[in-house]
Amino acid sequence: MAPRKLKFALFGNIYQSRKSENIRKIMDALAARGAEVCVEKEFYDFLVSCGKIDGGGVGVFEDGRFTADFVISLGGDGTLLRAAGHVGDKGTPILGVNMGRLGFLADIVPCEIESAIASLYDGSFAIEEHTVISVEADGKPLDGHCRALNDIAVLKRDTASMITIHASVNGEYLMTYQADGLIVCTPTGSTAYSLSNGGPIIVPRTGTLCLTPVAPHSLNVRPIVVPDDSVIELTAESRSHNFLIAVDGQSEKCAEGTKLTIRKADHTVKIVKRSSQRYFSTLREKMMWGADTRSN
Repeated sequence: MAPRKLKFALFGNIYQSRKSENIRKIMDALAARGAEVCVEKEFYDFLVSCGKIDGGGVGVFEDGRFTADFVISLGGDGTLLRAAGHVGDKGTPILGVNMGRLGFLADIVPCEIESAIASLYDGSFAIEEHTVISVEADGKPLDGHCRALNDIAVLKRDTASMITIHASVNGEYLMTYQADGLIVCTPTGSTAYSLSNGGPIIVPRTGTLCLTPVAPHSLNVRPIVVPDDSVIELTAESRSHNFLIAVDGQSEKCAEGTKLTIRKADHTVKIVKRSSQRYFSTLREKMMWGADTRSN
């Protein structure tokens, strides 16, 4: 029986040429199976300019204007986050190939590319659904990015002064943070910016969100975990009369007094995992969870 025809959309890192060294291996593996391939225009132009691929031969798309059976993200976790933003509510599963360092989300290494693609054809893979959160400013979506797979952060701008953030959950006042910022993260994002600020590691699909302060002024302020059906409302005050809101690292300026509303989005991000892969083993390998680094 002939293999089924699949279509793939490729996103990649456009800043470091070495992170695209394996693009030819991927293209050859897809071509061998008769796959239809389209490449994000920015990434396509980068590959052609670096001589990684020849012009033509594949489809080209911009932003999220594509249809595919699978998305392949080539880079690190940041590239996968960007791909997830463009996938949006399409529900297209994302296979993350790690060309960077940590690769917690993008965990397929280059030597596993052929076997990973083979698994998409023979069905020996699993799909993990990851919570997405969205933010509105004064009841309207932000002009730029408004959905996050990892986190949404309210941060001070480039001054030494802290900002004041008033927070409520489901209409009930929580507290006022005096800090450099506040992170609202999903379980997926709990191993990212939140973790570096003392937040807990939260296992995916646990149905929770975490509020983690950034450099709080008071030592008795700690991260707090809330159900993911909570509606979180934030307002900020600053000496500069504005602040930054970062959605999966993409930041824009907001005016002081803007009411931010953060809640779970009505769609998830689907990430392809190998059937043999387990979250806790990834945690041990990538984060050195529980490793004893003391010398004997």
